[in-house]
Formats: sequence, C-alpha cells, structure tokens
Amino acid sequence: MKEEHEEEREVLQSIYEGDENYSMINDSTFQYKYGEEGHNRSFLVEISWGPEYPDQTPTITLDLFYNKHLLPSVKEKITAELQKQAEVNLGMSMTFTLFEWLKEAKDELLEAQPEEAALPGVSQVIGDVGRLSVDDASEGKKEKKEQLTKAQKRRLWDRQNAAGERARGYNWVDIVKHLSQTGGSKNDG
Repeated sequence: MKEEHEEEREVLQSIYEGDENYSMINDSTFQYKYGEEGHNRSFLVEISWGPEYPDQTPTITLDLFYNKHLLPSVKEKITAELQKQAEVNLGMSMTFTLFEWLKEAKDELLEAQPEEAALPGVSQVIGDVGRLSVDDASEGKKEKKEQLTKAQKRRLWDRQNAAGERARGYNWVDIVKHLSQTGGSKNDG
C-alpha cells in the first residue's frame, strides 16, 4: 500500500503543480478549492486516505471553515455523490478522478446553493436595532476583569508606592529627549 500511496502522491503533485486550488495538507490528506475566492458558490473539498486506501474509500469532508457559507443540504449532497464515485472506483487510485469528476458535476450539485449570500435587508437591521434598549444590551453581559500575568502585576506594583499612588513626575515629558526628536535649536529666536 505504501508504494501505491507514494506513487499516487507523486502523480497528484505532477498534475496539479502550479494549480493554486490544489493543496497537499500531509502525506494522506489533499484539498481542492472549486469556484472563485469569496464567491457564495465556492467550496473546499478534503480527501484523506486511510491505511487500506485504495481498497477502502477515502474520507471525504466539506466540514472546513472555508465552507461555512454552504447550506448543510448542499454539503451533504456533494459528500454523498463523491462517496458514490469513490465506491465505483474502489481498488484504483481515485483522488484525481474524484477531484476531476467534481469539476464536471459541481454546477449540478450546487443548484440549491444561492448565488449570493443571504444578508438581512438594511431596513430589517435598522428595525432590529430600534427594538433594542440600553437595558437589553447590559443585562446579559457581565464585566470581564482584565487578567494580568505575574510579570505585569509585578511591574504595576513596582510603579506604585504603598498607598497605591504613582511616583511624582511619572507622566512628565523628558524635555531633552523631546527637543532632540523635534529638532529644537539654541538660536530659534
């Protein structure tokens, strides 16, 4: 099996060399991106080989962050159709075949996916904002205390005296440094 895996890896690298849509995640996981970046009908497919691949179907997933815009029904349809294709090709190196089959069938599989992302209308958003009150916004939120590291706490403690006050002049401007940066000269007047 290792020789078959190595051979298929080399073939995939040579075929997809220079193709920005293809990426090899590790020795047995491959991804291919379909569609234009940022488009609502673009998606990323990941195929992972198991130890018995190609005699066993690979793991096919669309549960990737890139695919967050895809409808769950569309993801299921694409995955189910790819699984069918994988079962037809059992016993053969099929990663390239699956990627290419999907290129041909993607328009048909994406029929239920809207062209544009469904965003709420401006009037709906304004209406929702109008219904909010100050009490609603503050009810569910508890103020989160700022977490400081030990080093930050130590520095804070070192800057203060026993009464919790800062030393006199802590915020004074270093006049010499300021003048050296601004270019003040002796004969300004």
